[in-house]
Amino acid sequence: MTQTLDLAAVLRDLPAWRKADGDRPAIARSLAFADFNAAFGFMTRVALHADKVDHHPEWSNVYNRVEVLLTTHDAGGVTARDLDMARFIDAAAAAADAR
Repeated sequence: MTQTLDLAAVLRDLPAWRKADGDRPAIARSLAFADFNAAFGFMTRVALHADKVDHHPEWSNVYNRVEVLLTTHDAGGVTARDLDMARFIDAAAAAADAR
């Protein structure tokens, strides 16, 4: 089984992220883009990477906003896979000029 990470330590490493609402052991990030096209382009880039590494975010999109939640379900919390995905998301968001 994959080992879960200390959530406080993960969040210190990822300043744009927060603990997910509720009791879920997960991290979340809210992003805003210039428009729907930019948001969807970001999601496409992340989706291609997620398929490649076989680790998929929970997310939603409304117009220019994207809400992302990361957790490793079979481990019951945040793992190194989530940390890696969050770093990829941060880089993709910066490249897409997200706020």
